[in-house]
Amino acid sequence: MDLPFFIRVLLIGSLSASVGSAAPLDTIWLTHATSSPEKIVVNWETATPGNSVVEFGNSPELGITVRSEEAITLHQVEIPLATRGGIYYYRVRSGNEVSEISRFQGYPEGTVGDELRVAIVGDWGGGGKDVRSIIADKVHLLLSAGDNVANLHEKGKEGIKAYSALIRNNRELFRSTPFLPILGNHDRELTPRGPKPPVHAVYDIEAIAFREFFALPGDEWKWYFDFPEFDARFIALDLNHITDFGTTWQTCHDWTPGSVQFKWYAETMVTTTSGFVFTLMNEKQTTVDGRSKGAWHEHFRRGSALITGFGYFADRAELTGGLAYYNTCLKGNGSLYIDPKSQFQSSEDNYLLLTFTAGASKMKIEFKNLQGKVLDTTELSTKR
Repeated sequence: MDLPFFIRVLLIGSLSASVGSAAPLDTIWLTHATSSPEKIVVNWETATPGNSVVEFGNSPELGITVRSEEAITLHQVEIPLATRGGIYYYRVRSGNEVSEISRFQGYPEGTVGDELRVAIVGDWGGGGKDVRSIIADKVHLLLSAGDNVANLHEKGKEGIKAYSALIRNNRELFRSTPFLPILGNHDRELTPRGPKPPVHAVYDIEAIAFREFFALPGDEWKWYFDFPEFDARFIALDLNHITDFGTTWQTCHDWTPGSVQFKWYAETMVTTTSGFVFTLMNEKQTTVDGRSKGAWHEHFRRGSALITGFGYFADRAELTGGLAYYNTCLKGNGSLYIDPKSQFQSSEDNYLLLTFTAGASKMKIEFKNLQGKVLDTTELSTKR
């Protein structure tokens, strides 16, 4: 579906104008642009165009420099992570501006007994949240289940300015923890939805602002990320509001069996050899199952768990074929659309904490509230 001209102009204009409003060298975040943890991308914004310099090392003395002389305002510099474990220190420069020294923990080596901790959040766009409990968990990686922002049209937060605000509101977390988000419908909402489909497209299906702001693996709207030492793979899909497909309310890429996205996922699952495989999406599993007549679930069941941020609550279900299903949301005060096979549910603000132990045949998944209390715990066994 083509975007009307006035919406394309609005969106592209917001991409170029938004970064200029950010505080100099204050909006800094970490991502991955490749599918393995050997490299990390340091991202930041500047008010005026300038070069990009990252100084980093395993001590506050830094010592290693990666730079680009291209004059830009949205900076994305990939640096190598030559060692595992320990702490990395870094700072960024652009022209005469320089940030403070920040730090992040290196990924564990994967020797027997090492732990890898991954947090998954849903619906950050539901409002500002106190994420100190996630910081306290000292997670190595933060993932999302979509709806990272409320929309792209709020005054003062148009286009990528919405994502800039997300980073600024959670400075400590994003400077110290790499973030791999997935798409929800709110992440591409260009105009208010309204009571019925309007003549113009409400959502940017291609997610231009999201893909401009975040440096992610693959096509950025679909990707996978591996931890070979922990036998784990995470796969991101673009599934949200699929019942609106083909209307001006359409949000996501084509999801139908035979589509590019479906074929990519099917091939990815067939060729995946990891023992722990997690699929991330932003849609209710019963909707995907019904609309595709079970075609997606045939491939979902090759994995360990299906994780979504569809509803404003916590929900865990045990699906046919041994597939675990989790719904997580930082805003837990919504109506309970409980899965027919639900085993646990809670109306609390929540996130998921996944813990892997190198060499173990099981891993642990906990629902936690934002006070750090464990609400529910399950163990999953390797699929191999």
